[in-house]
Amino acid sequence: MDLKGRVVIVTGGARGIGRAISESLVQDGAHLVISDVDLREAKQTADALASSGRRCLAVEANVTDGKAVAEMVDRAIQEFGRIDVLINNAGITRDALLLRMKEEDWDLVLNVNLKGAFHCTKSVISTMSKQRSGRIVNIASIVGVMGNAGQSNYAASKAALIGFTKSVAREYASRGITVNAVAPGFIDTVMTQSLSANVRENLMKQIPLGRLGTPQDIAHAVRFLVSEEAGYITGQVLHVNGGMLMV
Repeated sequence: MDLKGRVVIVTGGARGIGRAISESLVQDGAHLVISDVDLREAKQTADALASSGRRCLAVEANVTDGKAVAEMVDRAIQEFGRIDVLINNAGITRDALLLRMKEEDWDLVLNVNLKGAFHCTKSVISTMSKQRSGRIVNIASIVGVMGNAGQSNYAASKAALIGFTKSVAREYASRGITVNAVAPGFIDTVMTQSLSANVRENLMKQIPLGRLGTPQDIAHAVRFLVSEEAGYITGQVLHVNGGMLMV
């Protein structure tokens, strides 16, 4: 899948799934903008990926801040002259049962996971429209489809992100822009590694393939959706969950 010369923005790109996506797309020839709230980690990732010979720019940006996002996108355009791909990956959890959930935790999760995608998409869509081409991939979640106890805020944000994906796909298909979502199941990251052995074992019993996913599993799905081979796919949700949820 040749992405040579394509310019890709990955939010939350410094670690975990975001870093795996960045690594995969760089291998296919893309230039990267690594956006993250942690500039030090973003620079470390960008420096590591630049060793491949691609241009990689680290930018500090809080996706809940529309002005900061617009400045990040402007800098990317100044540096590369175009934007071909946006990966809305930045996301957080603040888990609690509903009666114990703090309003500020509800607001924070919705702001990062949903409003952040709104800010980033709105900031790149004009440039992509003028180019009459673009790929946008939103990282949703299995939880946004099936729900999960203790994650009403996270589930609501990811379900809404799926609706956002489909609406923007309809609005901008005529401009040659595809908008899709990848919905990971339970992925082996720092977040799931903190779970107890018993909880992890019970999780894996629910997964027909018998293992947690890896960040690379998600990166492979994203890599396909941003490729030319996926040019006739838009408004879709690609579920990557080992069979835990079949829709």
